[in-house]
Amino acid sequence: MYAWIWRRLPFGLPGKLGGTVVLLGLVGALLWYVVFPWAEPLLPFDDVQVGDPDSGYSQVEDPTPGPTAVPPSGTPTVTPDLSATAVLPAG
Repeated sequence: MYAWIWRRLPFGLPGKLGGTVVLLGLVGALLWYVVFPWAEPLLPFDDVQVGDPDSGYSQVEDPTPGPTAVPPSGTPTVTPDLSATAVLPAG
């Protein structure tokens, strides 16, 4: 099949290479904008449920304390200095 496509592309070697790049781009765009959006709801990539809390089974342990948790007494607290900003060099 690829040999048939290669023989049908016009304008010698430069035209065949250019035509190959265009055909690959068209196939990639067709997959990216048509096939993959159509197939996305059919794929299980967003099904990330670990357990059902209502059934009593869950693999999720007790959550770790978040940023609102009070540190134990005697633990030093660090307040970030928000006045300092990072400046990246241009270029």
